[in-house]
Amino acid sequence: MAANLPKSRKLAIAGLIAALAMIGIFALLRGGPSAGNRLTLYGNVDIREVEVAFDDSDRIARMFVQEGDSVKPGELLAELDARRYGANADQARRTVEAQKQVLTRMLNGSRPEEIVQARSTMEALQATMRDAEVTYRRNLELRRKQVIPQQTLDDSQSQYQAAAGNYNAARQAWILAVKGPRIEDIENARAVLKADEAALNFAERELADTKLYAHSAGVIEDRILEPGDMASPGVPAFTMALTNPLWVRTYVPEPYLGKIYLGMRASITTDSFPGKTFQGWVGYISPTAEFTPKNVETPELRTRLVYQVRVYACNPQNELRLGMPATVTMALDQPIPIASKVNGLGCGAENQATRQPEIH
Repeated sequence: MAANLPKSRKLAIAGLIAALAMIGIFALLRGGPSAGNRLTLYGNVDIREVEVAFDDSDRIARMFVQEGDSVKPGELLAELDARRYGANADQARRTVEAQKQVLTRMLNGSRPEEIVQARSTMEALQATMRDAEVTYRRNLELRRKQVIPQQTLDDSQSQYQAAAGNYNAARQAWILAVKGPRIEDIENARAVLKADEAALNFAERELADTKLYAHSAGVIEDRILEPGDMASPGVPAFTMALTNPLWVRTYVPEPYLGKIYLGMRASITTDSFPGKTFQGWVGYISPTAEFTPKNVETPELRTRLVYQVRVYACNPQNELRLGMPATVTMALDQPIPIASKVNGLGCGAENQATRQPEIH
């Protein structure tokens, strides 16, 4: 049928199509109101993406999710071969137990049997010392009478001095046994125990880090590594999209910038779900124009300046997808909410971090 139309008719149809396309593009850029007190904007769904990586380095033993899987906060995604980290944690745990025994022994002091043993040793050496002293004094008198040689006197004197030294050493050992360990030694043992406990906490943390958990709800976009690959903190294992809440990235013409504000409620519709409206709110308004203007501008040029706006929306059913075209409609006669009401916007208790309007 189109082949049989006159050439002039074909040119007219082509011109009409081109004109309609220009009108659509112009409406998209300007985002003008579709009704007297309503502002209609056009944009695309956008989300945040995170790269999830292990905090330890080792070979991946198991992975539990695939691309496209929805995950919940705290869900186990993958784990490393933990044998090396488990051995380190076990060694640190045994070191702590040994040091606890050392500290307990110091705090308890000497056992009664040890004190009795030290006293008995001291008394025995005291008796030996007294016997050596008696022998020495006797030999000293005999030497004065020239009865014994000088060598005998010297030997008895040396024996007496050695016995006295042994007695003094045993007496000090008995005193130490009664007093128990020094305060400084106890504090040193306590400090060593704290250092060992810190090393144990670090080893247990390394062992726990062999398991990779989802920090928030989202969808696995890419599974970058596979079991058997060497993982490290600098190499992500997954790319995850944070799907709730998400936002529609759109642009507001400069004449309407003063009519919108943070926390302003909006309705979002998409071609994928005709007749369904997603409720949203303005969470971010760019402080600068998308394009840097010239120093001198006419009023016509200024009306073409646009500012980026993010309209947040909840997506519990994962119906809104990255890049999906969307239409945003806002009533311009909304009352400006107080700060407490603005801060209350959000998707529920699980999204407290995204409740407040975004500030850049």
